[in-house]
Amino acid sequence: MKTFPAVIYLATAAQAFPWVAKMPGVDSSPFSAGYRAARVKRQQSGGNDAGGPSTCPFNANHVAAAPVTSKYPYNGAKNGLPGKGVGGYLVPDPNDADHKFIAPGPNDIRGPCPGLNTAANHGFLARDGIVTFQELVDAQQNVYNVGYDLANLLALLGLTLTDGDIVTQKLSIGCDATTRTSYNPTLTGSEPGLDGHNKFEADTSLTRNDYFLDNGNDFSFNGTLFGMMDKTCNGNFNLQNLALYRYQRYQQSLQDNPNFYFGPLSLLLYGAASFLYELMPSGTHGYAPDLATISSFFGASQKSDGSWVFNNAEQIPPNWTNRVTPYSNTDVGNQIVDMYLLHPVLFGGSTGNGTFDALPDWQGVITNGKLNANLSPKVISCLLYMLATQSVPSYANGVITPTVETLTFIASKLGATDIANLGCPLPLT
Repeated sequence: MKTFPAVIYLATAAQAFPWVAKMPGVDSSPFSAGYRAARVKRQQSGGNDAGGPSTCPFNANHVAAAPVTSKYPYNGAKNGLPGKGVGGYLVPDPNDADHKFIAPGPNDIRGPCPGLNTAANHGFLARDGIVTFQELVDAQQNVYNVGYDLANLLALLGLTLTDGDIVTQKLSIGCDATTRTSYNPTLTGSEPGLDGHNKFEADTSLTRNDYFLDNGNDFSFNGTLFGMMDKTCNGNFNLQNLALYRYQRYQQSLQDNPNFYFGPLSLLLYGAASFLYELMPSGTHGYAPDLATISSFFGASQKSDGSWVFNNAEQIPPNWTNRVTPYSNTDVGNQIVDMYLLHPVLFGGSTGNGTFDALPDWQGVITNGKLNANLSPKVISCLLYMLATQSVPSYANGVITPTVETLTFIASKLGATDIANLGCPLPLT
């Protein structure tokens, strides 16, 4: 039987970091003595915890994302299909009432990703925060000129890593909204959304707390962290400065978080950091990743004493034009590696007794606990694909191999993208 190599990581995590297996929403059944008797293990609800269903806002008036029109076409992306792939245009058009900024209300869901929160605040995603796969693919292209290949991959990562619903193709951009995303909550169990820990969200976030350092609140804006990032970047949120800040956040978490974990999925944090200088800068600012631009997307306002607070207004800056060329899988893969290699750190986690265990070598991608410095663009793109397929929703899992139905869904979404032609290893039996 061919097994997905990332299972090695999962097994290692369960043995070396036992608290990982006990996390709400983590399926540890492959490592339990009785897994053969219960091959399908449902996700567990977060209950009254931060980000759990009991505390998740509910908007009874769900309205789908406003589509682009012939009058305001943007990139022309509709129904999950490729757009024109040409950027450099104004977003939103000042006369486009459907995509004007509206601050989220108390019944709207927002989460740890400023880029998605901003898209929802402008109606490119459903404003209540319950979004579909197609909306995600369209919004990334129309707002940020993300390439069709990467837009599909990131949407898949949203569905698979956060346990969105493969059947309804819905997910929450924040807290656990299972009753609105699941085709059958009794069968699927919890679908925790982007707030789910060690899935899309992970320790060492740019501006969000580690899960264990704020009673499970890993999604709210932290002004102190934004201030740290601003101080390190000194008004220039470029590759070099963000690489240093990512290293600083790693060291901070390592020191402060006894349950610190930095697994392979943490590579996505480097990709997300690259969005600050690749996707957020405006042509009207010479595509400079400056403070005015970044603080607008993050909803950050500075007080007279120099501290930063959240203003509930994550929005596209005025007179903003997006990047000219599409941001592709290869582009983000290269940025992930370039940023990591500027300040390499160990993959692994704290064991609870003051020590740190590094993850083992794996397929030439990680060696001696660190990312291999000689990865080709093909390997990087395949790695992103593997991250998208390693954590399919728990209700769709067998023991360690994703179900054929789930893989068929993934293959259908990637079929028209470059990933399908890379020859990446498939997690099939």
